[in-house]
Amino acid sequence: MKKRQQKTQLALISIGFLLILLTYLYYPYINKDKPQDEQFVQKDSEETLNDAQSNFENVTYEGLTGTMQRFSVKSESAHILDTDPHLVFMKNMQVEIYLNDGRTVRIRSKAGRYHKESHDCWFVDDVVADDGEIEVKAGNLDLLASENLVNIYNNVIVNYPTGSLNADSAVYDFETKYMKLSMFDDKTIKMKVFQ
Repeated sequence: MKKRQQKTQLALISIGFLLILLTYLYYPYINKDKPQDEQFVQKDSEETLNDAQSNFENVTYEGLTGTMQRFSVKSESAHILDTDPHLVFMKNMQVEIYLNDGRTVRIRSKAGRYHKESHDCWFVDDVVADDGEIEVKAGNLDLLASENLVNIYNNVIVNYPTGSLNADSAVYDFETKYMKLSMFDDKTIKMKVFQ
């Protein structure tokens, strides 16, 4: 019986030793790539959620404003983030608004955003707005169709046929041709009038 017990003990020790080898050497070797793959998949998923976007070339949107004026929004290139599919980020953006009196207002900038539901536009960088009579240049222009308002700010230059003026900000209505000018501090507005 002693030999039989020794053989059983030797078999149990061998099995135990084999289990230890499998647990600490072989099992980690098999699964060493698995956690890394899951980490990459998780990292890629997070980047996709943060940066997922659809890119477009030569984009055009057309529609009607709340006051039933036709407009078109064009861009050389644009992208839409999956996190906000209603907001279009544009490069070399141009908007044309066809006013009821026959005039056409053209606004262009190097970059901007367009909201597909509200039709609001935000122009950035070298903004130029022109209605055939008045030309406005600025750093920023917010064309808020949802509020029937145009905010122009950051080094505003307005050129009339009879003169020009500089201001920090302006609120302009292309329909009534009414413009409210202001400075960020107490400086006076610079204006040149020619007759």
